[in-house]
Amino acid sequence: MANPFVKGWKYLMAAFSSKIDEHADPKVQIQQAVEEAQRQHQALSQQAAAVIGNQRQLEMKLNRQLGEVEKLQSSTRQALVLADKSRAAGDVDKATQYENSAEAFAAQLVTAEQSIEDLKGMHDQSLQAAGQAKQAVERNAMTLQEKIAERTKLLSQLEQAKMQEQVSASLRSMTELAAPGTTPSLDEVRDKIERRYANAIGSSELAQNSVQGRMLEVQQSTVQMAGHSRLEQIRSSMQGGPAGEVTGGEQQLTAQPQAPQDQVPQGQQAPQGQQQPGQV
Repeated sequence: MANPFVKGWKYLMAAFSSKIDEHADPKVQIQQAVEEAQRQHQALSQQAAAVIGNQRQLEMKLNRQLGEVEKLQSSTRQALVLADKSRAAGDVDKATQYENSAEAFAAQLVTAEQSIEDLKGMHDQSLQAAGQAKQAVERNAMTLQEKIAERTKLLSQLEQAKMQEQVSASLRSMTELAAPGTTPSLDEVRDKIERRYANAIGSSELAQNSVQGRMLEVQQSTVQMAGHSRLEQIRSSMQGGPAGEVTGGEQQLTAQPQAPQDQVPQGQQAPQGQQQPGQV
C-alpha cells in the first residue's frame, strides 16, 4: 500500500505544476524550451567530440605502434645479419649473442604486432562511433534550427494573439458601453449631461416665476408694443400718410425742401436762432 503522505505530496506537486503551467508566460516557456534544446545539443556535441577524440588518439597510438614494429623488424634483421657474419668469421660466441638478440627482438615484434591488431580493431570501432556521433550532432543541429525557427513563428503568433485579445477587449468594452478602469462610461456621461440640463431648466423656471422675471416680461412686452406702433406708423406713411411723422415729442419734417441759406464764412458763427444747412 502506497504511503498516503507520499501520494498527497505528489498530488500537491502535480497541482502546483499545473497551476504554474496555466499561468506561465508563453514567451518564457518558448524561451525555456529553446534553451533546453540548446543545452542538449551542447551536451551531445561534447559527447561526440569525446568519441572523435578517442578515435584520433587510437590513430596516434596505432601509428606509433606501427613505427615500433618497423624498428623491431629492422633490429631483428640486423641481428641476424650480424650473427651470420660472426659465424662466417668463425666467432661462434658472438654469433650466438646476435642470435639471442634477434630472438628477443622477434619476441617484442610478436607482442607489438598483436598490439597493432588490437589497436586496429579498436580503431575500426572508434571510426564507426565517430561517424555515428557526427551524424547525431548534424541531426540534432537541424532539429535545433527547426526549434529556433519555430520559436520565431510562435513568438509572432503570440504577439498576434495579444493584439487580437486587445482588439476583442476594446470591442467588448464598446459593446457593453463600459470603459475599463477609471474612464467614465457613456451612460455616466449621459446621466451627467441630463442632470445639468434638468438643473438649468429648473433654474430658468424659477427665474421666470420670480418678481424680477415678471418685471422683465413687462419690459419686453412694452418694447414689443412700441415696436409694433412704430411699424404701423411707417406702414401708414408709405400708404400716403404724412411722411416723416415722428411721435413722442419729435419734430415733424415738412415734405417741402428748405431753401438753402447763405453759407457762413469759416471762423464766424451763425446768428442765434438760425440753423446751418443739414442741421436739425
